[in-house]
Amino acid sequence: MNVYTTDRIRNVVLLGHGGSGKTSLVEAMVYLSGATTRMGKISEGNTISDFDKEEIRRKFSIQTSVIPVIWEDTKINILDTPGYPDFIGEVEEAVSAADAAIIVVSGRNGVETGTKKAWEICEKYKLPRMFYVTEMDIDNASYRQVVEDLQQLYGKKIAPFHLPIREHEKFVGYVNVVSKNANRWDDKGQVQECDIPDYSMENLNLCRDVLMESVAEISEEFMERYFNGEEFSENEIRQALRGNVSEAGIMPVTMGSNLLAQGVYTLLDDIVKYFPSPEKRSCTGINAKSNEVYQADYDFAKPKSAYIFKTIADPFIGKYSLIKVNSGVLKPDDVLYNHHRDVEEKIGKLYVMTGSKAQEVKELHAGDIGALAKLTDAVTTDSLSTKANPILYIRTSISTPYTNMRYKAKNKGDEDKISQALQKMMAEDLTLKAVNDSENSQTLLCGISDMHLEVVAAKLFNRYKIEIELSRPKVAFRETIRKKSDVEYKYKKQSGGHGQYGHVKMTFEPSGNLEEAYEFSETVVGGAVPKNFFPAVEKGIQESVKSGPLAAYPVVGVKAVLYDGSYHPVDSSEMAFKVAASGAFKKGILEASPVLLEPIAQLTVCVEDAYTGDIMGDLNKRRARVLGMNPTGDGKTEITADIPYMELFGYNNVLRSMTGGGGEFRYEFSRYEQAPGDVADAEIARRASKLKQDEI
Repeated sequence: MNVYTTDRIRNVVLLGHGGSGKTSLVEAMVYLSGATTRMGKISEGNTISDFDKEEIRRKFSIQTSVIPVIWEDTKINILDTPGYPDFIGEVEEAVSAADAAIIVVSGRNGVETGTKKAWEICEKYKLPRMFYVTEMDIDNASYRQVVEDLQQLYGKKIAPFHLPIREHEKFVGYVNVVSKNANRWDDKGQVQECDIPDYSMENLNLCRDVLMESVAEISEEFMERYFNGEEFSENEIRQALRGNVSEAGIMPVTMGSNLLAQGVYTLLDDIVKYFPSPEKRSCTGINAKSNEVYQADYDFAKPKSAYIFKTIADPFIGKYSLIKVNSGVLKPDDVLYNHHRDVEEKIGKLYVMTGSKAQEVKELHAGDIGALAKLTDAVTTDSLSTKANPILYIRTSISTPYTNMRYKAKNKGDEDKISQALQKMMAEDLTLKAVNDSENSQTLLCGISDMHLEVVAAKLFNRYKIEIELSRPKVAFRETIRKKSDVEYKYKKQSGGHGQYGHVKMTFEPSGNLEEAYEFSETVVGGAVPKNFFPAVEKGIQESVKSGPLAAYPVVGVKAVLYDGSYHPVDSSEMAFKVAASGAFKKGILEASPVLLEPIAQLTVCVEDAYTGDIMGDLNKRRARVLGMNPTGDGKTEITADIPYMELFGYNNVLRSMTGGGGEFRYEFSRYEQAPGDVADAEIARRASKLKQDEI
């Protein structure tokens, strides 16, 4: 592939609701650029960007793909992202490397939850953006409705650059609002100029007035000309719009048909005309030596530096670190320093990814996106630079996974293979976590949603031929006591020779501190129990609190006092007193009104105002206590509540179903509370059956 300088690069991320047409748009772009002779189809599983087996099987994007499209003398790095929120981490990684965004909207389905989410993430990263309305070749597609809905949501910033021309309910051409001319496609797909239909004139004048207001605002001279009724030239209009679009003052709306590749030619032209090259964007890091701000700003003349925004670790493709060059010019065999790991690595060859295919390139200029193969220590969000000028860039903020599933190997002996495979997958996917919950004897997969974890399980099988079973995770219950008990326990065993003898009298009562398992003290007088056996008694308590007598859950908040007992000068031993203490513990806990404690989380749910009533009703069904409702000022409300952990299982799916996919939630551990009687009884019965089967 040719080398492209910073001014001839555009980095564009495709965002939008799942199924809106992002991947098919990429196919149309690549086809029109001449890189392919026919467009791939999602239904046939032969698209460039959806190359993973699971993407082909499920027929939607799961991971971000980078596809460079060469348009005239400009390289457009397209980042095709998943539309489903289950894979939000991929979107966040892609957006961190983009300089502009195209929000793809289905003309048939209109503005959806994914459209609004895309807008929010563009606002967060301050990205210039335009909307592209797909499926205009379908009868019930409504471009006008999409524009009206967008303007209602986001105001006058939404500016349609094109208006559709329809004849006999077919999409045959478009009116260009900027140049005030109309074009239609002939049988060969070529554009021919035509007259503007009468029915388009009213909309054309309205749309053009909005554009003229924006043009007038660039200077006092233009404002004066606008009020005097003067016309602006097309060049003046385009120059003004270029600045407004680059600064996110205006968001153009265009349209087309991906399957027919109509409107895509104009879209590619608009990307080059209106979206900023990296040199127009700022990029700031920190010099690790001087601790001063480093203005990289995609300047090719400054020392080399880059940011790893994504990792591919596929056994079929290999390991690639996808980078954006933030300053300087990278060349093969450069040595780059990773300050995070304190290592230098020779980068060898430079690559440009096109979906799953790596193509060698001679140089990567500042602002370009490329790939480095087999970096040993580097991980996603690391910064690369020279050792003489070590630069650190702000790490991308990745969503926290709140959905947990227990997993087991289907085949014994695969545990090590699973662990190694998951390490590679976690390097690819920062929203995936594998946790060894030794306290509850379970291994957990943490992800964004149930679907996310199902895809992970499928990838383990497809890539590494390993099968796992996903199931509901155990909730970390605890046991404690409410009253005081006074017990005596004697352990006596005689079997020839030395016997075993340990005798303790103890009290057990609530300590008032659920953070600690137990408090131990002794008040023995007169040497009834020799001091050298006190540690053995405590050891018996220490081991006993790991598994309580109610349901074999850890015991907390117990104060144990050894106040009397007896010993045998020959048969008494540390082991005997440890066993006696264990027996006293079990007996004492059962006599001190033992109860089951359940973990409580503090939950925060953010939803659109219209859904607050439904969410509140559902939380009440889940035994939650609503603590407050706080408007966030953007038509949304944050609801905070205390909720038992066992009621959180599957909440992600329920929340999405109730809010059309727009609801978000997060939670953190708050405290333990006594479980209601029915919950405790059911859990004790369940654990008893599991204990018999030895499945805990």
